Amino acid sequence: GAQEMNKYEIMFILRPNLEDDTRAALLENVKNILTANNGTVDNVNEWGVRELAYEIKDFTRGYYVIVDTTTSAADVAELDRLSRINANILRHMIIRK
Repeated sequence: GAQEMNKYEIMFILRPNLEDDTRAALLENVKNILTANNGTVDNVNEWGVRELAYEIKDFTRGYYVIVDTTTSAADVAELDRLSRINANILRHMIIRK
């Protein structure tokens, strides 16, 4: 059956020293997960490198990306799971709109 779609805003803080192609591949993977079951990625806003409020894993800066998406809870849960184990993602936060 069709899964209910909800709007989410997802903030990622990536390692600031990633190669451009590594970061691009990671974001492509994020989009693929969110759109796997008819979800859509509505906007991707790359803020770039910013100072962190506090140190995370020895980094004082992080590369911020905001993703607005309309997707299923199952796909968000999968993204959450994978983000927790991806060493290139320092932090992520998922807000249901």
